[in-house]
Amino acid sequence: MQSDFSVIEGAYLRDILEQPRVLGETLAGLEVSKTLYRLAARLQQGKFKTVVLTGMGSSFHALHPLNIELVNHGLTAMMVETSELLHYRSRLFDPKTLIIAVSQSGQSAEVVRLLEINRGKSAVIAITNTPGSPLAERADATILTQAGHEFSVSCKTYVTALMALQWLGDALCKRDLRRTREELQTASPAVRDYLAQWKEHVQDLAEMLKGTRHLFLVGRGSSLAAVGTGALIVKESDHFHAEGMSSAAFRHGPFEMLSDETFVFVFAGEHKTRELNQRLFADVREERGRAELVGEDAASPPCALPSAPRSIHPIIEILPMQMVTLALAAQAGREPGRFELASKVTTRE
Repeated sequence: MQSDFSVIEGAYLRDILEQPRVLGETLAGLEVSKTLYRLAARLQQGKFKTVVLTGMGSSFHALHPLNIELVNHGLTAMMVETSELLHYRSRLFDPKTLIIAVSQSGQSAEVVRLLEINRGKSAVIAITNTPGSPLAERADATILTQAGHEFSVSCKTYVTALMALQWLGDALCKRDLRRTREELQTASPAVRDYLAQWKEHVQDLAEMLKGTRHLFLVGRGSSLAAVGTGALIVKESDHFHAEGMSSAAFRHGPFEMLSDETFVFVFAGEHKTRELNQRLFADVREERGRAELVGEDAASPPCALPSAPRSIHPIIEILPMQMVTLALAAQAGREPGRFELASKVTTRE
């Protein structure tokens, strides 16, 4: 089967292919402001009891790696969707809470409401792509990404947010930011190398996914960012149902859905749980399920990730899922990423 590249070669694909450039531009603009330095010092001194990480959609999923990093550093950190924070966790708005809020637009309905409810109770660190937005203007400290205009589905804004969050985490944990910058500098060439073969990746995946009706993305640890965002962008881009979950959760029920119409992408992830993920992949295959492993040692070229430092692994893990969105669109003969019901900025709760 030959994919219809004319259908997919539009604004969404151009955004995907611009990712190496905007990652480089975002890295060039990263710095620790005086306010951010003071907040990091207060955190280290124990003046914040809790760090709340909040966002919606891919902005929420992008917080998984930072959440792990902060907890491993000995801090009390929790991820809460902004909508849940507003209506069910409002007691967290407190001077002893540090809020890290991610919003690409900086003006979605939930983040605007957060700013109204908080009103200076908690210190807020913002990650946003939009200077002059309510979040950028009213946060105590702001880190701006440099993704530029984005057509629809989050790709440039997602990977640049991951880069900014890695920088922020290392700043808050008082790590050597010179080393952080050196590692982050490898992101742009790694992404560029992978995307150089985008047509081949899309063609392979279109053939691989033929006949698929149920798509699962599973992983552990920091890979939860890619599985959550990957499933989201498949639904947004292709009107195709996909579900992202932990590898462990997949065994608790969804394993029963294995069939010729079900396809599972298993993210190998970090060494700590890689053997568990590989075992799941083997078990799916043993039950004659359809699956591919996503990782540096993957057998399938679209799923094989370039070797990279652990700090940028979440950035490159999303790339195969972006290729999946293009492959499914080519199969269906529709333009990927063109919204028909939703909008780029969600303005209604």
